[in-house]
Amino acid sequence: MKSLMMLPVALGGFALLAAAVQAGQSELVLMPWPKKVTLKGERFNLTDSFRVSVQGEADERVYTAASRFLGYLAGRTGLFFQQLYLRPEERVEHPGLILFCNRPGTLKLGEDESYRLEVRAGQITLRAETGLGILRGLETLLQLLHADEQGYYFPGISIEDEPRFPWRGLLIDVARHFMPVEVIKRNLDGMAAVKLNVLHWHLVDDQGFRVESKEFPRLHLTASDGFYYTQEQIREVIQYAADRGIRVVPEFDVPGHATSWLVAYPELGSAPGPYELERRWGIHYPALNPASEFTYAFLDRFFGEMAALFPDPYFHIGGDELEHPGGHEAKHWNENPEIQKFKQEKGLKDNAALQAYFNRRILKILTKYGKIMVGWDEILHPDMPRNILIQSWRGKEAMVRASKMGFQSILSNGYYIDLIYPAADHYLNDPLPPDIPLNKKEKQRILGGEATMWGEFVSPETIDSRIWPRTAAIAERLWSPQEINDVQDMYRRLEIIRYQLEERGLMHEKNYPMMLRRLTGYRDIEPLKTLVDVIEPVKHYRRNRLREHTSLSPLTRVVDAARPDATVAREFRRKVEQFLSEEKEPALFDELEQRLLQWQQNHERLLPMIRLSPVLWEIESLSEDLSHVAGIGLEALKAIMNRKPLPSDWKDASLQRLEQAGVPRGEAELMILSAIRRLVESASAE
Repeated sequence: MKSLMMLPVALGGFALLAAAVQAGQSELVLMPWPKKVTLKGERFNLTDSFRVSVQGEADERVYTAASRFLGYLAGRTGLFFQQLYLRPEERVEHPGLILFCNRPGTLKLGEDESYRLEVRAGQITLRAETGLGILRGLETLLQLLHADEQGYYFPGISIEDEPRFPWRGLLIDVARHFMPVEVIKRNLDGMAAVKLNVLHWHLVDDQGFRVESKEFPRLHLTASDGFYYTQEQIREVIQYAADRGIRVVPEFDVPGHATSWLVAYPELGSAPGPYELERRWGIHYPALNPASEFTYAFLDRFFGEMAALFPDPYFHIGGDELEHPGGHEAKHWNENPEIQKFKQEKGLKDNAALQAYFNRRILKILTKYGKIMVGWDEILHPDMPRNILIQSWRGKEAMVRASKMGFQSILSNGYYIDLIYPAADHYLNDPLPPDIPLNKKEKQRILGGEATMWGEFVSPETIDSRIWPRTAAIAERLWSPQEINDVQDMYRRLEIIRYQLEERGLMHEKNYPMMLRRLTGYRDIEPLKTLVDVIEPVKHYRRNRLREHTSLSPLTRVVDAARPDATVAREFRRKVEQFLSEEKEPALFDELEQRLLQWQQNHERLLPMIRLSPVLWEIESLSEDLSHVAGIGLEALKAIMNRKPLPSDWKDASLQRLEQAGVPRGEAELMILSAIRRLVESASAE
């Protein structure tokens, strides 16, 4: 690493990175980006004599994390460290890395996660108030690893860091499609890598009840299709998460999304039943009966059992989509005479008031067991006590309203990663934007946010590709200073982080070629990859509208192999904008021309495979369209480069062809059309 003077930045932008580039250094790849960084003109050279010493008041979690860090470091470098496991009784002479914390820290909301990292030529020191800060700092240090012709090294650096928000979560829905323990564990490892600290485990919905209950065993025996977690597995996951500084918050959806409850115990229902597990997606009518004392007695016993199983004080009751303005109504409540009479007797004017009554009863139960109630923003009601937490999913307005009413809240609106939006959209979605209409005290009630991985269209094979790497961008938004918002630099770092996440066992990269091999009948995947690299699944909730799916539908088609925020397509769009906005660089022209030629010729290469693999038939016309629109793009590109505008009738015909190519096939869509459209418009401009 070349010597240079110290480059400080108290991050209000990327002055440090710009200076580092000018000085001839490799740019840093840190995510989330720290609060304050000072880069120095020295380096710590890494050899197999590297050893770690733990000092201060550390607990087992710190020793385990330090051992894990050494394992990752050895795996990436191939160095044979003599020390691979750290023990409290071990004395380390001449350590390369000293870890020091004042106290072990408690796994709770708001615990100190700050750290200070110093890398000098002779030694690295990582100091933190708590062991949790040590965990976060070790992840930063691992991201700092560099290599050159002299070997592996850490650049000289000083970092002061702390999270912007205390609640930084990921929801994983295992009710709609069950996810085995190993899937949860590898995603916990990914969460730890980017400093997320809450796993929101959505365990119950219409399609399945995924937790063993010893109080009410029919819940998991009759309402899970045999796919559920034993209580021992739950404890195993909670401990695994705790070792990584991650809290586990369970969700048991009531009173709506309740079909699985009622399959096992129909007497809980607002309609007589019988009930069957729901196989379709969407909002359904089954709901618990809020007028029955049996319901509350049942939930008291069940929540008592779960409260003892899940140690975190926060406990999520769902509470969403029982009734909303989109047209769905609480039909089973409305048609039940007992419930209507109950509403009248209690002076409850509507179903919202009835749900608030239900929630207050549930709150009393949870409070008895030492839990803090969390619910989706439908539970927000003036009659509710202010000691609950609101999770806003329908819009920031609910979060703002909750804060003004005195409720604490977290944001998920804008972080729905199952909707297949690009990382940039999530990255720029700030829980506390500068123009938010809240005063200082009201802002303090917004605790952070959660990415939400709903499970309708994921399997254990595909879930990682829907969570990662985009969730790393959300993690940065929830950790880093608000001013860190350069989208292009985020993508620069994300392209490295996505591969580092593979070290944690995540399958978002590994499973992609595997799925393509299966789709081609184990033939050459390159022609199919060329196509799938520039398509994405349709956005929002459109997929189920284009073709109805159930919990038993296959998730092995091209749309499932296609990934959100397709890198090749995104880079093509960026380079087209660069080409159009700057002097027409011949090198950039050549690059765009070669890419368009590849796409234009690809259909002929892919067609024989499509003929022999029926699962690909549904995307044949999509492949053909890629060839056609690439040809249009080539014409436009050459006309722009040669400064010879094309006629208006060519423009009209080309735009019409692009419109036709924009129709999804196999619930997937081409993601280069906007860039081709820009070329067409520029090529025919007067």
